[in-house]
Amino acid sequence: MATRRQAAELARQLLPRVRGSSARARWAAGAGLAVVVALLVAVLVLREEPAPQARERHYRDVSACLVTGDKGIADPAAAPVWAGMQDASTAHRIQVRYLALAGPQTEANAAAYLNSLAQGGCGMVLAVGGPTSAAVSRAAPRHRDVAFVVVGRGRSMSNVTVVPAADDTRAQIARLVGDHLR
Repeated sequence: MATRRQAAELARQLLPRVRGSSARARWAAGAGLAVVVALLVAVLVLREEPAPQARERHYRDVSACLVTGDKGIADPAAAPVWAGMQDASTAHRIQVRYLALAGPQTEANAAAYLNSLAQGGCGMVLAVGGPTSAAVSRAAPRHRDVAFVVVGRGRSMSNVTVVPAADDTRAQIARLVGDHLR
């Protein structure tokens, strides 16, 4: 590699040659330099970047669905349940979705949501929150082929499991959803 002193000496030797050249030779050298710069810019700008890899996930034909109060999964009681459902989804390729109760926060309104999910193909319906948890006792007898899970307080039935809210709710839900919908 040339040192600065060597580079300066080489430039001093070549400079008189360029100055002493004809105008035509200087124009040709300038045009050649412009072509090289244009090619370099074209290569940098037009080069193809590889397409990002698709993050497609193939799910099995099973679903777990969550019904929450009007705060949705932002509710501190619903957040660990949703996280557990997502853990089960990742581990077992289970589809998960949730609905936040809109409108009046009543047991009758929540029952309509629960019935909709049970009839819509959810193999397991989870409920978090006062009106949704209470509505499970009305919806579960009508949908014996669907597993219901109440997080917090609730009444166990043949197709209803009650999971008390605890520090390990996320892990409990992930295990329960994964085991049931395997």
